[in-house]
Amino acid sequence: MTDDLRWLAYLGIEQKLLTRAQCLQARAVVGTTVDLMAFAQELIDSGVVTEVERLEELAGAAIAKAAEGPPPSDPFAEGDDEEEFVQTGPGAAAAVGRKTTAATEIGRALDFRRLRELDDHALAEGMRNLLRATSASGASDLHLSTGARPFIRKARALSYIAEEALTADDALRLNTVLLSDGQRRIFLERKDYDYALALSGEDRYRVNLMFHKNGSAGAYRMVPAETRSLEALGFAKNLETLKKMLSYHNGLILITGPVGSGKTTTLASMVAYLNETRSDHIITVEDPIEVVQPAKGCNVTQREVGPHTRSFASALKGALREDPDVIVIGELRDLETIEMAISASETGHLVIGTMHTSDAATTLNRLLDVFPPSQQTQIRASVAESLRGIVCQRLLPGRDGHLVLACEILVSNTAIQNLIREGKSAGLKNTMETGVKEGMCLMDNVVFGLWQEGRLSAETARANIPNRVLRQRITG
Repeated sequence: MTDDLRWLAYLGIEQKLLTRAQCLQARAVVGTTVDLMAFAQELIDSGVVTEVERLEELAGAAIAKAAEGPPPSDPFAEGDDEEEFVQTGPGAAAAVGRKTTAATEIGRALDFRRLRELDDHALAEGMRNLLRATSASGASDLHLSTGARPFIRKARALSYIAEEALTADDALRLNTVLLSDGQRRIFLERKDYDYALALSGEDRYRVNLMFHKNGSAGAYRMVPAETRSLEALGFAKNLETLKKMLSYHNGLILITGPVGSGKTTTLASMVAYLNETRSDHIITVEDPIEVVQPAKGCNVTQREVGPHTRSFASALKGALREDPDVIVIGELRDLETIEMAISASETGHLVIGTMHTSDAATTLNRLLDVFPPSQQTQIRASVAESLRGIVCQRLLPGRDGHLVLACEILVSNTAIQNLIREGKSAGLKNTMETGVKEGMCLMDNVVFGLWQEGRLSAETARANIPNRVLRQRITG
């Protein structure tokens, strides 16, 4: 490895543009014989560095300093236990820290240095132990990707559980060792595969497998063994509002938020609440089935896209003939599914679905804008009539190291219905602010309130409040 490359890594770490962990990961991808420009390009391509001009300046300085010799210390030297993980959070700058105790414990479940010595049976048992250890630690995700060190996500922070970057062969074996022959064939043909992995009745994981430029990768989401109540999730202040929404026997309820915001968990809690308080037929359509809902007061029929039905839309079409009272849709992702969901909500069914949107106004725009202009008037009238409420949520890093739920809730009333019919989504915020007595709340106000309660840091609160007036009131 050349001195100019060492200098680039050294200067990048010194000026907090990079971490040692990121440098090691980039080196694992490009190799040890690569030149400075190829290394820098990998940092940009992988998204590690977004300040390209600053990286170019450091590269020029590195070339100049390399003419005088190597840097004072080698950032790629073995045994240097500087930064061990990169923590990221919504709107927060990347930070560095030391490997957590939890990550250390997880790393002991499978010796990544001996992967090639293990036969398939031993490797499968090691993977099961690794998944169970990850779940027991309280982490939400496990990632096994070619060219990167295995890492977990806990409380929005990423931490490495091994020092060795996975080779293409090792990553492929790890990510396919628990698949059946049929599943393995589907994955290798499609290059993408989603499935639910059940090691036992209580050990469940949502898995996404894929291929990227270096090889295969797997993302394993931990599915909680028990369904937590809405109050336990952080909806204590909004409990009566949510219960009122769920008391309807028809209409549309939307749970929205970015990826990893806990939508699936909230959806499962709502189904569990209905299951305990009503005696209806609930049909869920999921991709894949994550939380298993045993029948209590209700009969619960859970269907998975792929094994049980061709698509969300076809399952919804069939559901209307299957005598449901409540229809739960894992994701409203296309015109046909959204159209069927709205139709079902108008014909005497309570429909609950999720969308990847950040607030109530964006949710309504996304829901309505998928329809062609010729249908807009009709569809706005239908949504205005059928919508019961929208719950937008985020999980933010709290002061105590745990995640804190922040939510925005829209409750349908006459004023909201008129705005939807007239296409005036810009007026939703004002109407929601005046609808506090009906259980409505805005994300900005909720985040500000969490900061006032001391549950969020000033930095996290500012990063999640677009309202300049509120941001200026945050001190510290």
